[in-house]
Amino acid sequence: MTTKQNIEKVLWNACDSFRGKIDSSRYKDYILSMLFVKYLSDVYKETREKYEKQYKGDKQRVERAMSRERFVMDESSTFDYLYEKRNDNQIGQKINVALAAIENNNSAKLHDVFRAIDFNSTVDFGEPKEKNATLKNLLEDFKDLDLRPSQLDNADIIGDAYEYMIANFASDAGKKGGEFYTPNKVSELVARLVKPKENDRIYDGTCGSGGLLLKAFAQIKNRKARIYGQEQNMQTWALCRMNMFLHGVDDAVIWQGDTLSNPGNIENDQLMKFQCIVANPPFSLDKWDSGFLGDASENDKKAKMSADLDPYKRFDWGVPPTSKGDYAFVMHFLHSLDDATGRMGIVLPHGVLFRGASEGKIRQTIIEKFNFLDAVIGLPANLFYGAGIPACILIFRKNRGANNHVLFVDASGDEHYEKGKNQNILREQDVAKIVDTYKTYLADPSYGGEEKYSYVATLDEIKENDYNLNIPRYVDTFEEEALVDIDEVKTNIKNIEDELSKVQKQMTKYMKELGL
Repeated sequence: MTTKQNIEKVLWNACDSFRGKIDSSRYKDYILSMLFVKYLSDVYKETREKYEKQYKGDKQRVERAMSRERFVMDESSTFDYLYEKRNDNQIGQKINVALAAIENNNSAKLHDVFRAIDFNSTVDFGEPKEKNATLKNLLEDFKDLDLRPSQLDNADIIGDAYEYMIANFASDAGKKGGEFYTPNKVSELVARLVKPKENDRIYDGTCGSGGLLLKAFAQIKNRKARIYGQEQNMQTWALCRMNMFLHGVDDAVIWQGDTLSNPGNIENDQLMKFQCIVANPPFSLDKWDSGFLGDASENDKKAKMSADLDPYKRFDWGVPPTSKGDYAFVMHFLHSLDDATGRMGIVLPHGVLFRGASEGKIRQTIIEKFNFLDAVIGLPANLFYGAGIPACILIFRKNRGANNHVLFVDASGDEHYEKGKNQNILREQDVAKIVDTYKTYLADPSYGGEEKYSYVATLDEIKENDYNLNIPRYVDTFEEEALVDIDEVKTNIKNIEDELSKVQKQMTKYMKELGL
């Protein structure tokens, strides 16, 4: 049987074929694409063998049955074919042709997933001799990996291994890693807090490689929900599409483009509405409004974003500063949230809780006028790749009714996470404590909270704080130091001085005996 560990070992061996030649931010695309091709090929091969046995070699019936399968593949696109051609001087181009055929034969599900990758690239691989040697090694790395469904330890290990590698590439990529990956336990926490339900439309407009969406989808046991997402980076968008397919989600709608200036979630010229939204947008994105300004920014360096530039009226509550796009994403998602049952969990930097000016006004409007804010959860520092600062999760709910409370949780203390060598980690007990606290609050919004961990504030209290949501204003985690007994300290000092005097006298005696 093929285990997750077997797959990971092969993937790391493949990484060795690239290290020192290509930056990991690039070679991850080649390795994960090859894993994808190997998986498709092995499924195709085993399925074909099953039909050939079932129909006793009747080619016509076999082909008819294969055409009704989840995906279509021809022999010249399979991994086995490419492996046979591994010594070909044009192996890079042959891989490209195979990938193009896979796309064309499965355009509804896999259109453009390989568009941003070029196995024949001289920029990444160098001269033909070096390129061919690297690609030959890559094919040999995957040769003995058996990904036939009958040989897999369980149905989820391909998707799990894919996620594992994306996480490790994110760690290796450092600063840029957070752009395409949200740590596993943070994704799970957000998903459990918003609690997706059957028949929900689940959306993430900054979906990266899709981990948050998949965690949310996994909360629905019968898988009866629809996934929607958008990602601007073409390579990351392709990773997301492949990730969805490997997790068995063939009908996910993942748009490519700038979510703010060119949202894909348009329906009848209006923003689509979603019952459940999960998101981890780029922290404090600079020049988030550049897509709105277009030619104006080139002709007039003083051109500024204004609410009337957005046809969907998302910024009527205020326009965030150009240098910090956090509330631009918040407002996009709130305008995309279903008015009746919509709930949303979004990961943001702590600055959104207390920064003033236009952000302060937007925050006040969301709380005072619309009463959308449900909970503020502070997370430990150094959880995210490339962002050592602590982050928070904001939970919003439409239609909160008469609820005039907001839950504050401070989960940043040392006892609420595990310290890692490079990244800190949320454990299951840490996630469960936050989720249980939120559940208790939902059942009784006025329950009060837990000392030094959580607090339920009224909207009046938040107003008194000028709509500043900084968590220490609400959750008191101050630890009083033990009182010092001065008399005891004096006694200890005298005892030490007496002991020191005795030692010094003894040392003087020894020095005289030695004639020093």
